[in-house]
Amino acid sequence: MAAVTLPAFYCSSPSEPTSASTNVSAWHNVYDTTIQYVGMETCRSCHAEVYNTYIQTGMGQSFDHATKQKSAADFTHAPIYDKDLDFYYKPYWQSDSLYIKEYRITDGDTSHLLVQKIDYIVGSGQHTNSHIFSKNGYLYQAPVTFYTQKKQWDLAPGFEKGSSSRFTRLIESECMTCHNGYPDFVKTSQNKYVSLKTGIDCERCHGPGALHVKEKMAGNIVDTSKGPDYTIVNPRRLSTELQNNICQRCHLQGIAVLNDGKTFFDFRPGMHLSEVMNVFMPQYEGGEDKMIMASHVERMKKSDCYVSSGKMSCITCHNPHVSVKFTPKTQYINACNNCHGAGKQQCTEKETVRNAKNNDCITCHMPRNGSIDIPHVAVTDHYIRKRPIDAATKSKITAFLGMQSFNNDNPDAITTARAFMEFYERYNPNKGLIDSALKYLNKEQTREANEKQNRDYIRAYFLLNDYTKVLQYASALQPENITDAWACYRIGEAYTNTQQATKALPWYKQAVTVWPHSLDFQNKYANCLLTLKQTKHAQEVFMYILSENADHLSANVNLGYIYMQQGNKTMSYNYLMRALQLNPDYEQTLINLAVWHHNNGNDGNAKKHLQHLLKKLPQNEQAKAMLATIQ
Repeated sequence: MAAVTLPAFYCSSPSEPTSASTNVSAWHNVYDTTIQYVGMETCRSCHAEVYNTYIQTGMGQSFDHATKQKSAADFTHAPIYDKDLDFYYKPYWQSDSLYIKEYRITDGDTSHLLVQKIDYIVGSGQHTNSHIFSKNGYLYQAPVTFYTQKKQWDLAPGFEKGSSSRFTRLIESECMTCHNGYPDFVKTSQNKYVSLKTGIDCERCHGPGALHVKEKMAGNIVDTSKGPDYTIVNPRRLSTELQNNICQRCHLQGIAVLNDGKTFFDFRPGMHLSEVMNVFMPQYEGGEDKMIMASHVERMKKSDCYVSSGKMSCITCHNPHVSVKFTPKTQYINACNNCHGAGKQQCTEKETVRNAKNNDCITCHMPRNGSIDIPHVAVTDHYIRKRPIDAATKSKITAFLGMQSFNNDNPDAITTARAFMEFYERYNPNKGLIDSALKYLNKEQTREANEKQNRDYIRAYFLLNDYTKVLQYASALQPENITDAWACYRIGEAYTNTQQATKALPWYKQAVTVWPHSLDFQNKYANCLLTLKQTKHAQEVFMYILSENADHLSANVNLGYIYMQQGNKTMSYNYLMRALQLNPDYEQTLINLAVWHHNNGNDGNAKKHLQHLLKKLPQNEQAKAMLATIQ
């Protein structure tokens, strides 16, 4: 198969047809939102040679249906054991379908069994295969991953150390838009999709292709040896900065803070990423070897090669149309020699040492390193240093310095505050981060900023569990005027936690008006209705949730409770037992089942459920009181 040659720029500067100001570009498909995406197969019809090599890259192989051909995993292994939650996991094939079995062994017998069919595999197989399943278009991640470099199964990243969400982790648009081509996303949801691509496609780097296709079909051919074809972005002809903006959309993994009114679908090649979002990374004193797996651009931007040259981009070294597996190492070494070769600033290492390393710049200056977010993998550290930190002198983090945006040198104070809050919610529940967020919010005190900030203050004080403050900022707001579903939910929760269910209800209702396909928001709304004795309406909402996803745990539990109150023993039992199968340790399921068995004259089973609950949650006072009454 012929290799595709992509000219590298090294230390020279390409032409700059795109303005640094927003909404201005020489490329027609950057800001014209009427130009649609056409799909990779359309591109293939004219660019078959490029397609055939690109489809083998990590990007081309990023996402596909769960098939034996797609999977890189070994299925002859022992079951994976989550020692913190006491579950075993066994992935297996049944005919051509992939399943993950979750089970628990108690006194030598299987005391819990749940089997989940897997629909998609995410990951090229160069580092991992993770597993995704669909419930009526709602996507969730399974709790186990195959780590291909070590050829071993283990808990998925973020599911370790008692943090497993089992089969309930939502695959939201931020995740999907980096691991795959742009999907057909239900915008009134958090994780529902109408259709999915299979792999990151051509238009993620070149922009939507409908105009380009239309022009070619009309016979309007541009001789690109003489100048650009402005119907579609060619990253090779962008400035270094805009080249890197394309790559850092996904290879600058961090805390992505969207600009107001923007979504993760709004970035197009040829834009500055800061027009859509600002990506922050926590900065530390010490710990220079600590890196996130997909933080390639952040690491590169710390390198003197990048800082000094001002011309270094990802395609200085990489040909994005050819897999790294098929790229000769000489291509990367030649990129180094273009600036450090004969007659230039050459390597000062002793010749004997260089010969021992085969004059391989990459091994010495960009060693493979483990990542702090993905276990069992080693990736090339793009922080190019004369003396990288080796295993014997690993640095320790000694202080947290703050949040730094790596695609915008001057983010505004409100955006920075949001970065602190996002970091708190996702990774580090240290209340000092919220103090920092409030400090930045307090810097912006204009009328316009205050109106904009209400939801940010609400979020900050909600994270501090200061519901009085939340309600103070909510007092001037009317639910029907708020289009931020999260702000509505937080205000509803603040009223709920201050025993004001009547005032909470309109806020939950507005949250589900904005996002009717957010099933967890619907569940909060229905719970509030139930508290207010609006049982019929609550029951309708719970039934709606299960019509969207029959395996929604809380909706099953609550319907079991409602039917128990109505005296329908069979329906109540069926819903509660389904909830028990979905999660054998869920507190409210076990309480309700104990009540059900007690009401039906079976205190033996009631005791078993209460004893199991107290084994998991020894401080549950309700279970203690119920058990004492039964005994």
